[in-house]
Parts: sequence; structure tokens; C-alpha cells
Amino acid sequence: MAQPAKLSSSAGSGHKYRLAYVVNEVCVLRYDNEVGKDGHRHVDGEEVSHTFTTPAQLIADFWRDVNQRRNLQ
Repeated sequence: MAQPAKLSSSAGSGHKYRLAYVVNEVCVLRYDNEVGKDGHRHVDGEEVSHTFTTPAQLIADFWRDVNQRRNLQ
């Protein structure tokens, strides 16, 4: 089951985050941000840009992608 991380204060968006969806011990989807990088997501090993707007929208976007992945399986 996916368990979003707690959001905390950081540079850039003002939040540091990492949300991961793991299937059979393999991370197939991850949203995160890092020092020196804007928000992005990792999908099947590829990094794709993601614009952070609010914590609520971040979580909604994450769960939308998780549900799309579940429908593909």
C-alpha cells in the first residue's frame, strides 16, 4: 500500500516531499523534490517534470497516478 510521506518545510516550493508507490518491492512511481531540482516524478525509471502547487494537489495527483497504475495491472 502506498504511504505518502509527511510534508515539511524546505527550499523551492517551501515543502520537501517524497511519495512512492511500490509493487512487489519495486518502486514503480515516485513523486519527489530534491535540493537543486524542481518537483518531478519517476515513472518506470524515467524522470518527468511535475509542478508543485499545493500539498493537497500533490497528493491528489499522486493518487490519480497510483489508481491509473492499478488499472493497468
